Amino acid sequence: MAEIRGVWLTTTDSKVLKSKQRIAEAMDFLVETGFNAVFPVVWNKAVTLYPSQTMQQTFGVEIDPMCIGRDPLEELVLEARRVGLKVIPWFEYGFASSYNLNGGILLQRKPDWAARDCKGNLLKKNGFEWLNSLDPQVQEFLLNLVLEVVKNYDIDGVQGDDRFPALPCEGGYDQVTVTRYRQQFHHNPPQNPKDWQWLKWRANILTDFLARLYQEVKAVNPNLLVSMAPNIYDWAFKEYLQDSPTWLKRGLVDIIHPQIYRRDFRSYQAIADKLVNQQFTDATLPKLAPGILMKLGSYCISPEYLVQAIEYNRQLGIQGEIFFFYEGLRENNNTLAKVLRNGTYNKSASFPSLSYLSRDGVRENKSSSIWQGVERLLKNIF
Repeated sequence: MAEIRGVWLTTTDSKVLKSKQRIAEAMDFLVETGFNAVFPVVWNKAVTLYPSQTMQQTFGVEIDPMCIGRDPLEELVLEARRVGLKVIPWFEYGFASSYNLNGGILLQRKPDWAARDCKGNLLKKNGFEWLNSLDPQVQEFLLNLVLEVVKNYDIDGVQGDDRFPALPCEGGYDQVTVTRYRQQFHHNPPQNPKDWQWLKWRANILTDFLARLYQEVKAVNPNLLVSMAPNIYDWAFKEYLQDSPTWLKRGLVDIIHPQIYRRDFRSYQAIADKLVNQQFTDATLPKLAPGILMKLGSYCISPEYLVQAIEYNRQLGIQGEIFFFYEGLRENNNTLAKVLRNGTYNKSASFPSLSYLSRDGVRENKSSSIWQGVERLLKNIF
């Protein structure tokens, strides 16, 4: 049985990456619970969770100051390999420069890298300030962060998310982008940030960046997975210029995890239905493993909803999911981990191979899910 059973490891509201001992204990715990992949954060709050020459050369900060003397990513890779878990580092902040810090160190040092809204102000949305992800220099910087992880660590892939590649739709009014647009269309961009042609033009720049990232990662190692966890289309397209159907159509992503972060099962079900019936084909469905919100602040998913979501995924032919985030498994004396271990994750599953995730795996995937449904039906009858 092949399924993606993943979990995000964060530095926010979590101490799991604070020491090698905590990492080792977490890897043992996840394998015992039935997981087969971890997605550890390696880039957030303008720092890396590994020694970065790109950051050292550009900003004079080699690693998160809390990690000096350590390499949390290397520690995690070693412990994950020890127990057989896949490791796909996650570039959480992507093109966001800071959160409620007016751009933080990145834009203090590189003010010309700032994204701008139509009034010329620093682009800010939901508390995050943004780098200009349409700027070739900014793209090069993020690409270099990804490539040094790809080249220096024994990993299984890399992951972008709702900020990578992305840009709030209110952005793109910096001088570099305006000039580029004017050269092509002979007039300035529309003042309406949600003008469809203007949305599509900027989204295409981000899609082309993803194409380059995909190509360069595969040039280092063709077996590495390029994973994306965007927001839900088409909201993500209109708000953050994330054109995930085009990513899939162009073959720029190996596995994809739309963030179905809903706090009740009916809402989750409605979005999962829409994904499978409208946005994915037989060829791309094996790549789909939705993101499920397990914990955020005081919220924690109920055991009933957790089981319903996983079982519904399988009914739809979705072979996997990723949970945000690890600490949810440890709440209330590991309640949710026990639910998984004793139920839906009771039997171990291997992480799908790259060939399985491609067109070759489609028929096998579809037919096996159909036969599983027949078997369940026969059991109910007899």
